[in-house]
Amino acid sequence: MTEIKFNVLIAEDEENIGNFISTILKTNGYKPIIATTGNQAIQCAESYCPDVILLDLGLPDMDGIDVISEIRKWAVTPIIVISARNRESEKVKALDAGADDYITKPFGNQELLARIRTALRHRRQPMGAETKTPMYHAGQLKIDFDKRRVFLGEEEIRLTQIEYKLVSLLAENAGKVITYESIIKDIWGPHADTNNRILRVNMANIRRKIEKNPAVPKYVFTEVGVGYRMLENELNS
Repeated sequence: MTEIKFNVLIAEDEENIGNFISTILKTNGYKPIIATTGNQAIQCAESYCPDVILLDLGLPDMDGIDVISEIRKWAVTPIIVISARNRESEKVKALDAGADDYITKPFGNQELLARIRTALRHRRQPMGAETKTPMYHAGQLKIDFDKRRVFLGEEEIRLTQIEYKLVSLLAENAGKVITYESIIKDIWGPHADTNNRILRVNMANIRRKIEKNPAVPKYVFTEVGVGYRMLENELNS
């Protein structure tokens, strides 16, 4: 069974706490990424497209509130603040800036894991997408969004992290044309190369894996000069 792990970005400047959280995540099947400054956290959010961000507010180069505000300019990634600041005003400030949850230090392992699971279940959808169906099913292609698994008939298709993010983005917005610019911004962040080359390469790889004849696609269509469109989800018909 192939199951793509969830990436979790840990923005924490205290090495012992960062390593402690990283160990908890690895033990429970997550893939941690550690950033020790606010600028590094923003860069990692753009580069790695994490599924959840765990953010300490007391970073050495900039306040965590500013990190939240910057990331919220272009990403809907769930942000869970983990901070020693326990005043109600601090919590309200972080939540108003765009954080999804707030945990006060010290915290228990199980509480942290429960908050992450909740954040993953309630992830906001990009580009105004409606509440997503837990499955995509069209023809022989099936995508289980919760388990992050893709099947073509009975065969499980192995995708890279980026390939899965691309195909799931299109599937969650099935039937709609998603522009090249919107896809690049959603997957790679606002400062990514906009010449579409990396997008075209990844889409070509996806088509080789899910299309019987990539030259005559059945599931992912190119709207020339505009973007891509996924075949409508039969479960929504």
